[in-house]
Amino acid sequence: MSRHLIVIGDVLLDVDVLTRADRLTPDAPVPVLDELRRELRPGGAALAALLAARDRDTDITLIAPLPDDDTGHEVRSRLAGIVELIAMPATGRTPVKTRLSANGHTVTRLDSGGGVEIAHVGAEVGDRLAAADAVLVSDYGGATARDERLRELLGHVAGPIVWDPHPRGATPVAGVALATPNLTEAAAFSGVASLASDRTPLAAARRAGQTLRARWNAHSVCVTLGARGALLTYGTGTSQYLPVERATTGDPCGAGDCFAGAAATALAHGELPSQAAAHGVRTAAAFIAAGGVGSLTPAADCAPPTGDAIERVRAAGGTVVATGGCFDLLHAGHIQTLAAARSAGDCLVVLINSDESVRRIKGAGRPLQHHADRARVLAALRDVDQVIIFEEDTPERALAALRPDIWVKGGDYTAGELPEAELIRSWGGEVLTVGYLDGKSTSTLVDLARR
Repeated sequence: MSRHLIVIGDVLLDVDVLTRADRLTPDAPVPVLDELRRELRPGGAALAALLAARDRDTDITLIAPLPDDDTGHEVRSRLAGIVELIAMPATGRTPVKTRLSANGHTVTRLDSGGGVEIAHVGAEVGDRLAAADAVLVSDYGGATARDERLRELLGHVAGPIVWDPHPRGATPVAGVALATPNLTEAAAFSGVASLASDRTPLAAARRAGQTLRARWNAHSVCVTLGARGALLTYGTGTSQYLPVERATTGDPCGAGDCFAGAAATALAHGELPSQAAAHGVRTAAAFIAAGGVGSLTPAADCAPPTGDAIERVRAAGGTVVATGGCFDLLHAGHIQTLAAARSAGDCLVVLINSDESVRRIKGAGRPLQHHADRARVLAALRDVDQVIIFEEDTPERALAALRPDIWVKGGDYTAGELPEAELIRSWGGEVLTVGYLDGKSTSTLVDLARR
């Protein structure tokens, strides 16, 4: 049954400017950045809402102050048809955060806009909050979480509240089901003088989480630890470690929003805070493995990968290998193909068909697993360095952006019969084929399971 999650918080526009830096200016020892591509997406609470909307069984409504300016209209247009927006009238200018990255690494960030204040909180806001199955407060240090009118309404919400705090933000209202600071935030909020006295980040997270749970009168506090997972504190100081099954390299931007949104949707469906937090860790890890915020842009499927492993290999003059497919049910034939592909070079990128792409190719009964789950399984394998999801029926656009040195496919055809062979060779790449294991296929497994 579909549930309803309200996301409430500050919104902004994120701009990523991808550049190449290969020379210095003649008048100063600073690099020249040649712009390759500019990507725009909703940020702040709007990003949290978009990520939560990936749960098909949850309806998402975003409540946020949004000025009537060009940037605000840009945010509205990018949410349309995905997330319901209740925009509270506001003064100020919609904030814009522009990240400049060169050769896959963030160089600097430029902020503009701001000063947003809520002009009016309508009766509809209170009505919608009261009817929600769960609420996520996505605090980005702006006006929303500080507004006393909204805080009073949040104090009367019947469903569970997830509070994702901000270093410059407000204290959570009393009684939230789950607060989700990262370790740095938890240390600052808790007033812990120094984390140096703790032997491990987990010990620091435990100490800060216990302090915050009591101080905020929260049912549970989950301190996120990046690639190390998270530590949940609840009850009378009980702690539960929630590991990441496999640390994934990639841009961590948006991972915290993904974690909080996934935990909130799980609570909306009646899960316990411990179950919701574990779901959040898994979802955030899969999000990074699938390309992070890059997967939200219209050109996500053809964006060049920026994972550290890929960059290191290319910087060292190594060989980037790619392979692709649906990988609906991972089996021994897949493992053989992946191992063979990885042995051909220094890193392996796997391109997988999105759910809609699989349905067009395989029919209405497929895929058996969501593409985020398929990406997560592949990313956990030793031979796989990165996973990219593409929307088309064939991976030509993704390949054109990645430009691998070697493209590997499993099958009983020759390299010349592959439709993408000419594309690969256009930049001097090589095409290799490896044989399948007899009788090993997803279709065979599905038929066996049905029998």
